[in-house]
Amino acid sequence: MIVAFLRHGSTAWNEEGRMQGRRDIPLSERGRAAVRAWRLPVAFAGPATASAKWLSSPLSRAVETAEILSGGVPQHEPALIEMDWGQWEGFGLDELRRRFGDEFARNEAAGLNFRPPGGESPRDVRDRVVRWLGEIAARPEPVVAVTHKGVLRAVLAAATGWDMTCKPPIRLQSGALHRFDVDTAGRISVAECN
Repeated sequence: MIVAFLRHGSTAWNEEGRMQGRRDIPLSERGRAAVRAWRLPVAFAGPATASAKWLSSPLSRAVETAEILSGGVPQHEPALIEMDWGQWEGFGLDELRRRFGDEFARNEAAGLNFRPPGGESPRDVRDRVVRWLGEIAARPEPVVAVTHKGVLRAVLAAATGWDMTCKPPIRLQSGALHRFDVDTAGRISVAECN
């Protein structure tokens, strides 16, 4: 089956460069305008094409993005929620590096095992999404999953073996559809990104 992942439109926190995890920050006006301008391939576009099932993270920025693009109400899928940034949510990356110095650098170097205090790791996100993909792998229709950057990076890690200790093998662009093949055993491979 094909699962097409799409990151939500921008929020004020995205535009300010803040770490945005589970906090339910809505789309900004700029984010809404950008989403309205996106055009999806016919197989994934709106309710007129009944071939795709629309799912989203339960966070409002993903739900609203899915509503704008599909013209309908997506099914909320908890597995698609953003990584929990714990005590570091709301900070900018430069601020975290200044404030926590060597502690943050060591954590960053852990790649998939990076874990903010009180939060979850990219490995946790990857495992959660891979379990969910295994559960839906037998669906006959393609799925459009509107989600978050942390989830997209975790899916890319699962599909390519990327351990997040170096640059990603594919730079996932915002405002683009990223298609992954999922076989009946739940194995993930890249079909087409960007």
